[in-house]
Amino acid sequence: QAQLVQSGGGSVQAGGSLRLSCELFGYTSESNCMGWFRQVPGKEREGVARIYTDHGSTYYDDSVNGRFTISQDDAKKTVYLQMNSLKPDDTGMYYCAADLPDKLSGDIYGGCSFGYWGQGTQVTVSS
Repeated sequence: QAQLVQSGGGSVQAGGSLRLSCELFGYTSESNCMGWFRQVPGKEREGVARIYTDHGSTYYDDSVNGRFTISQDDAKKTVYLQMNSLKPDDTGMYYCAADLPDKLSGDIYGGCSFGYWGQGTQVTVSS
């Protein structure tokens, strides 16, 4: 079974940077998409960024555009989220997700259907 394992996160002051990592295990084929989401208590989970695995096209939520960068390694089994110029509003639980072709349905985000999820990691930005 495919599994996503996250690392990174933590606490940082406003204006600082953090880098999140997410590795896909147990799946030998290529994903359709990889993405990052975040959630805070009382609010819906929102898509932060996504990358189309084959051609590497990236898309960002307006709230992070210009500050965050999503990328993948050459094996296309690890996805990263580089977060710069962090704001207190960026605080939340961050989840990576994968759109794998063996899953019929998932959480729709753009042209991707995310059916596999990482365990989440907390990001806290203080003012």
